[in-house]
Amino acid sequence: MELIRGLHNLRPKHRGCAVTVGAFDGVHRGHQAVLGHLQAEARARALPATVITFEPLPREYFKPVEAPPRITNFRERALALAGLGIDRLLCISFDEVLRSMSAQEFLEQVFVEGLGARYILLGDDFRFGHSREGDLQYVLEQSGRWGYETQSIPTFEFDGVRISSTRLREALAAGDFVLAAQLLGRPFTMQGRVEYGKQLGRQLGAPTANVKLHRLRSPLSGVFAVRVTGPGLDAAHAVANVGVRPTVDDGIIANLEVHVLDRSIDLYGKRISVEFFHKLRDEKKFDSLDALRAGIAQDMNNARQWLAANPVNESG
Repeated sequence: MELIRGLHNLRPKHRGCAVTVGAFDGVHRGHQAVLGHLQAEARARALPATVITFEPLPREYFKPVEAPPRITNFRERALALAGLGIDRLLCISFDEVLRSMSAQEFLEQVFVEGLGARYILLGDDFRFGHSREGDLQYVLEQSGRWGYETQSIPTFEFDGVRISSTRLREALAAGDFVLAAQLLGRPFTMQGRVEYGKQLGRQLGAPTANVKLHRLRSPLSGVFAVRVTGPGLDAAHAVANVGVRPTVDDGIIANLEVHVLDRSIDLYGKRISVEFFHKLRDEKKFDSLDALRAGIAQDMNNARQWLAANPVNESG
C-alpha cells in the first residue's frame, strides 16, 4: 500500500481511482465490508482502491479531551488497511486550512483535482466542508459535472445491531474481548515500539516493556491477561497494564506496560503486538510500593492461571 501524506504530495500518477473517506477507527468488520465493496468496484473499473483519512481525526481537532478514545492509532490503522489490500492511503492533516474549506473546495481540490476520482463511495451520514455543509446528496448532484460515479455505503450488522466504532469502544471499555473480536474479525491488539521507562517494574520484581499508545485516550483501562508477539516471542503469555500508573505517576496520559510471564527477554527498541483476552481488574492506586509489589505478583499469578485455563486462545 502506498501512503500519501498530505494533498501536497499528490502527483499526476495518483489521478484516476475509486475512493472512500472516513476515520476507519478500529478497521472493524463494518469497515472491512465497506472496503471490500470499494475494492470490488475498483477492480470492475480497473482502478486503484484509495482511502482518505485524517490526522488528527476531526473530533479530536475540535474537542481533543471530549473526543472518543482511539481504538487504533494511525500506524495500527494503516497496517490494517494495508493488510486488507487497499492500494493507496491518503492521510490529510486536519487543521485550520482544511476546516475552513467549503464543501465545493473540498470536492474540487481533493476528489476532482487531487485524485481525479472516477468512483466515490460515501456513507449517507458523511459530512464535509465548513459547517458540515457537504453531504452525499451534494456529491451526487455534482457527479454529472465532474464525471464520477457515486454510491452510498450500505449498513452492516452483527446480531441485528449495526457494527460501529462506538459499539466496539463500549465492548473494550467493558472488557468484553469476545464481542470485540467478533466485531473486529480478529483479537483486539495494541502495537508499538518498546521504549525505556523508569525501570520501576524491575525493582518490583516484574520488568515491563513500555509502549506509548500514540493516542490522546485509550479505549480500555486496567490489568489484562494477554499474549505478546514480536522478535523472539510468538504469542507468549503475559500480563499487561493499560492506564496512567496512579500509584507512581498519577498522570493523565495512558501507557501500555507488558510483563512477559516466566521468561526474560530484552525487547527494548523492538516492535511488539499485544493481544488482549481477559480483564483481570480495574487500575487502582495502591497505598505503598510494597502494596503495589504484592498487587503485581497477584496479577501475574491470576494472568498465568487464566491463560493456562483457557487453551482455546492458543489458536487465537
